[in-house]
Amino acid sequence: MSPTQTRNIGSELKNLWNENDAVACGEDALALRVYSSRLIGQASDLVLHGGGNTSVKAEFSDIFDDRHEVLYIKGSGWDLATIEAPGFAPVALDALLKLSRFDALSDADMVRAQRAAMLDPGAPNPSVEAILHALIPFRYVDHTHADAVVTLTNTPDGEARVREIYGDRLLVVPYVMPGFVLAKKVAQMTEDIDWSTLEGMILMNHGIFSFADDARESYTRMIDLVTEAEQALGEAPRVANDTAEASALELAAIRYEVSRAANCPMLVAFDGGVQSCGFAKRSDVKSIATRGPLTPDHVIRTKRVPLIVEEDPSDAVEGFISEYQDYFDRLTDGKLTRLDCAPRWGVWQGRGTMAFGARPGDLAVVGDIVSHTIAAIEKAERHGGWCALPEADIFEVEYWELEQAKLAKCASSPAFQGRCALVTGGASGIGYACALALSEQGAQVTVLDKDPLVLNVFDGTNIQGRVCDVKDADAVRDAVAESVAAFGGLDILVNNAGIFCASDEVADMPEAEWQRSLDINLTGAM
Repeated sequence: MSPTQTRNIGSELKNLWNENDAVACGEDALALRVYSSRLIGQASDLVLHGGGNTSVKAEFSDIFDDRHEVLYIKGSGWDLATIEAPGFAPVALDALLKLSRFDALSDADMVRAQRAAMLDPGAPNPSVEAILHALIPFRYVDHTHADAVVTLTNTPDGEARVREIYGDRLLVVPYVMPGFVLAKKVAQMTEDIDWSTLEGMILMNHGIFSFADDARESYTRMIDLVTEAEQALGEAPRVANDTAEASALELAAIRYEVSRAANCPMLVAFDGGVQSCGFAKRSDVKSIATRGPLTPDHVIRTKRVPLIVEEDPSDAVEGFISEYQDYFDRLTDGKLTRLDCAPRWGVWQGRGTMAFGARPGDLAVVGDIVSHTIAAIEKAERHGGWCALPEADIFEVEYWELEQAKLAKCASSPAFQGRCALVTGGASGIGYACALALSEQGAQVTVLDKDPLVLNVFDGTNIQGRVCDVKDADAVRDAVAESVAAFGGLDILVNNAGIFCASDEVADMPEAEWQRSLDINLTGAM
C-alpha cells in the first residue's frame, strides 16, 4: 500500500509545503519536482495508488554534454507518494509539441513516439498525458483526480457548479478520452486563450490541473482550488455508528462464487466499519452503487460496478456475470479480448463492502478506492445525485488499446496465488520451510506456533505469524476464524505441529507424557 497521508476522507485538505525542505532542493528543478510531487501523493483525496501525474520543463545534459529542453514527466508504474528522480521520464519537448500538431494519433503510435523522444533509454514510459503537459506553457504542471472536484463534476449540474465556483479562472474541458484525444481537445480550446489568465483546468468527470512557473505556486494552487470544491460540497453526511461482522462461512461462500467467476482463486476483504456499514444499509444502495466509478481510470481496478449481495451469493454472482457479458457484447467492436467476468468489489447489503483480488496488495488498493468512492457518492447525493459517466465512456477506458496490449504480455501467476494457507508449528524446521515455500508461490499464509519467534521470522506482505498453542482449542478456533475473516477462506492446511516423545515401554511411559503427546499430535491436529 502506498504511504499516503493519513486523514479522514472528506476532511480539510492541508498545504504541506515546507520552505526548509524546498530550499534543500537547491536550484535543481527536478529535485523540487520530486518534492512537490510527493506532497501531492501524500494526500489520498488528491491521488490514489499511481493516479495523477506531474511534470517540469527543464534542461537535460546528454553524454556529450549537449543540452536539451525536455519535459520531465512522471513515468508509468511510479506512485507520486514515493516517486524519486528516476521516476520522471525526460522527453524532448520539441518532439511532444510536434506530436500535438498531428490530426490523429493512435495510442500505440503515441507511446512509441514518446518513447523514441526520450533522452534516457532507461527511464520508464512517459505518462499518456505527456503531450498535454507539453502544451501547457508553464514550467510546473500538476494533475490530480481530486475527490472533491470529481464529485462535483459527477452530479447532474456539475459543469454549472464548477463554473459558479471558479468563474473564468479555470478552463473547463468536457470529458474526452485521456491521452492524445484530450491533448488535442485542450489545444483546440486554447487557441485564442491567454494562458496567463488561467490558474488551472477542470477535466469533467476526470480531474483537475494546476500550473505555474514556480513549484510552490502550482502546488498551492492545487490545494486552494480543491479546497474550494470541498467547501462547496460541505461536511460529509453523518452516519449512524453501526458496524457489522462477517460470518466466516458466508464470506467463504461469497469468495467461492467470485473465484469461480474469475476462473482462478481470489481473496476477499470485508469492511464492516461505520462508513461501509452505513452505506450498505442505505435503502437506495443498489441504485447509487451501480452508476459507475468515481473517475474512469478506477475501472481498471474495480470494474464498472460492484457485486450486490442480498441473500444468495450464487445468484448474485451469476447475475453479475450475465450483466458483465451483456455489457461487453453491447460495446465491443468484435476485436477485443473480454476480461474475466468477476467483480472487484461488492456491497453486502446491510453489512458492509468487500474487495476482491488475487493478492493482498490488490485488496488494499481496491479497498482504498471503494472508501473514497462511497464517500463521494454520499456527498453527491446531497447535491443533486450521483451521476457517473455513461457506460460507453467507462468501457473505452476499461478496454483501452494500451490495457489490451498488456493482456498479451501477462506473466503466468504463481501456483498458489489467491489461495489461503495455514501452517502450524511454523516458527522453525519443516513448518518454517513449508510456510516460506507457500508464500514464495503466492499463497496468503498464516503461521501458528507457540514460540513468540513466529512473530518476527517472516518478512513479506503475504505471510504473517501468530502465537498459538495447538493444545488450546479456543486459541486455534480464533486463529482460523481471523484468517478466514481476513481473506475469505482456508484452502491449504499444513498440520505440522507435533512432538516426538522419547521411546519407552508403554507400561513405563509417564501418564503426563502420554497425555501431552495425544494433546499435541492428535487432539491439536483435530
